[in-house]
Amino acid sequence: MPEEPRNGAEASPKGAESRAERVAGQRRGLPDSPGVYLFYGRDDELLYVGKARSIRKRVASHFSGGEPRLTSRIERIETLVTSTEAEALLTEQSFIKRHRPRFNIRLRDDKSYPYVAVSLDEDYPRVYFTREKHRSGRAYFGPFSSAKRVRETLDLLGKLFQFRTCEGAEPGRRSGSPCLDYYIKRCGAPCVGYVSREEYRRNIDAIVDFLSGRYRHVEREEQGAMDAASGNEEFERAAIHRDRLKAIRSLFERQRVASESVGTADLIGVAVEGADANAQVFQVRDGILAERQSFYLENEGERGLAEVAEEFVGQYYSASPAMPRRVIVGPYLRERSAVIAEALSERRGTPVEVRAAERGDNRRLRELAERNAQLALDQDRLRREHRRARRVESLTS
Repeated sequence: MPEEPRNGAEASPKGAESRAERVAGQRRGLPDSPGVYLFYGRDDELLYVGKARSIRKRVASHFSGGEPRLTSRIERIETLVTSTEAEALLTEQSFIKRHRPRFNIRLRDDKSYPYVAVSLDEDYPRVYFTREKHRSGRAYFGPFSSAKRVRETLDLLGKLFQFRTCEGAEPGRRSGSPCLDYYIKRCGAPCVGYVSREEYRRNIDAIVDFLSGRYRHVEREEQGAMDAASGNEEFERAAIHRDRLKAIRSLFERQRVASESVGTADLIGVAVEGADANAQVFQVRDGILAERQSFYLENEGERGLAEVAEEFVGQYYSASPAMPRRVIVGPYLRERSAVIAEALSERRGTPVEVRAAERGDNRRLRELAERNAQLALDQDRLRREHRRARRVESLTS
């Protein structure tokens, strides 16, 4: 466990020395060991949280590396010594998540991440959009880069599997009749007994498998259900599973992007331009591109590509309840991949492989993610320039 935060040196009497002298004195007392360091500004504002193999050497690099926008604001330095670099990375992300320091990498949209939630603690679970803190008894899938992506996913799930959208632990409404969702084939109407609890739960299990990326399992289950219904001469039910199976297979074929060599992995590409950055996460499951997330990041400290990428990976998986066994990153993180893998493995509870892909489909998809990240930055810059031009035009007209 990390120690309690402590100052780099004992505080001097107020007014006895300048800010620069006080900070220099604290720097001399910093430990030459792994851990986390915290830069505080005026009024105890937490400006930046960093981690390092050697706190003393890493802090020194901030002051010698041309970062006056940050270092000129530092009033004091605190540290937490850890046993390993991986523990330092996890501790760093905990601080960033809690305090959102202005000089760390941040999502441009200040809202919390959106998720798809499944209320498994209810007899007839709901599948819904949420930004809520995670509750026990519920499954969460994400994070998604935008509310739009969550709603598109919910729309697809409703078409494929049908689930209730009514509020409350129990389905139904006071009228005792099905709502519109039943008539447009988005819900099986458990409120009036048109679908049994067991069948409804099977649909929910399929949704959980689908969101977890177990696509082949979903396909096999639907095939088995169709064959069983047909064998029992339940032709209407067999037709439902047939249509669902057809839609699932069509979706898989449209989204297949790789051979079996990729299998299941997250491929992450990052682009940086000054104070702006973008990260793309390609979530490949069974060789199928399940999701493509695009995150616009604030990089007020104008950090380099490797720093931005490493910090994004840590923040992203600190918010993600599900993590694949493999994460593919760019060559700029090759030297850090072992430490990142150790930290992610500790968070996941099972081994996670992090590596910089250099050949085959893994490299091709990772490079595609990086090109998409750069394209997103280019498009964002053009949009902002266009908005500025229109404002100037409106003022001069």
